[in-house]
Amino acid sequence: MFTELNVFKIAYSMATHAGKRQALVSQNIANADTPGYHAKDIKPFKEVYAAGPRPGDMVASRGSHLNGINGSNMDWAVTTSSDGADPNDNTVSIEEQILNGVEVKRQHDRALAIYKSSMNILRSSLGRG
Repeated sequence: MFTELNVFKIAYSMATHAGKRQALVSQNIANADTPGYHAKDIKPFKEVYAAGPRPGDMVASRGSHLNGINGSNMDWAVTTSSDGADPNDNTVSIEEQILNGVEVKRQHDRALAIYKSSMNILRSSLGRG
């Protein structure tokens, strides 16, 4: 009954997205002075989630299923930036990466808050609050 709650899946996906994006932000900062390095990022979670399957959509759990969507189908493709390159062809802006890091931290905190609130609601409904 409580093994497949969507709110937990969303919180997990949001936290995973934040972790992947934080890794890219730290990689960008580490390569801020590397000649020819282009800053990397992924789509915001809102766009990724909106493009994914909706509740009630058919999902293919095996390759032989027809007309279903495989797995979570979340497109977290890494994109590179080519605008604003400096003379050594590096596109990393430290200021922008710091702002991205703050945004990622907020997203991760939001995912944890959703998870904690959902757990508290479940505990209260079971009388264990």
